[in-house]
Amino acid sequence: MLPPIAGTIQELRAAVAEARRAGKKIGFVPTMGALHAGHASLLRASGVRCGFTVVSIFVNPTQFGPDEDLARYPRTLDSDREICGAVGADLLFVPTASEMYPHGFATSIDVRGLGDHLCGRSRPGHFAGVATIVAKLFNIVLPDVAFFGQKDAQQARIIGQMADDLDFPIEIEVIPTVREADGLAMSSRNRYLDPAQRRHAIVLQRSLEAVGLMVASGERDAHALEKFLAEEVASTPGAKLDYARIVDGLTLQPIGSIDRPSLAALAVFFGTTRLIDNAVLTP
Repeated sequence: MLPPIAGTIQELRAAVAEARRAGKKIGFVPTMGALHAGHASLLRASGVRCGFTVVSIFVNPTQFGPDEDLARYPRTLDSDREICGAVGADLLFVPTASEMYPHGFATSIDVRGLGDHLCGRSRPGHFAGVATIVAKLFNIVLPDVAFFGQKDAQQARIIGQMADDLDFPIEIEVIPTVREADGLAMSSRNRYLDPAQRRHAIVLQRSLEAVGLMVASGERDAHALEKFLAEEVASTPGAKLDYARIVDGLTLQPIGSIDRPSLAALAVFFGTTRLIDNAVLTP
């Protein structure tokens, strides 16, 4: 069954209030649409833990830079709705930009420190846009649990910090990355890759997996691991490195040695398509 669509904040709040009166726990999965198996895993996780799952589909303009792909970002509402129905989502929230950012809107949320490097360095203002829209969605939906993917590890960490700092009574659950058969992390942007780029894109997962094995074998020098990642990308046809960093798993700050739970994070361009991936490193 296809889930119903709420297009306004008023409609969404009325539906959620009805579910809460029925004693249901509210799960929430915020997305920009173009859904795939990775999103489906978040929806299934919500279905296990919560009796009523809300999915937002909103291509948020404030998290795109002036030279990024806002205009061509895929809008696939019909197929998105089918995916949501197949995994049992209960309601889609599909607002317009004017619904979310009415005339005179003037507020932004900046999670300092966590968003200043990695993707934040490459995409100035991106995480302020993400944090602002997610805060708005949290206030609109008022979920008990919100679900995010590990592929977007920096985003998930920033949202968790924001929820703590602003006292949102919401549990943030991070779900493991879902991958294609060859290891490439599921992403809405994978569809932009041509066949050759798609073949070579597995360098992200392949090199991160190798770093994990190096750490398991005793390597602790973060700079040596970063150098390895950069060289792997440099040797891949059509790949251009954005960043290869080893950071503290909590603060996301650069580290010199793998002496604590850490994150290996990688961003690579294939043409104009930017792909990200990461791996958790445990000494």
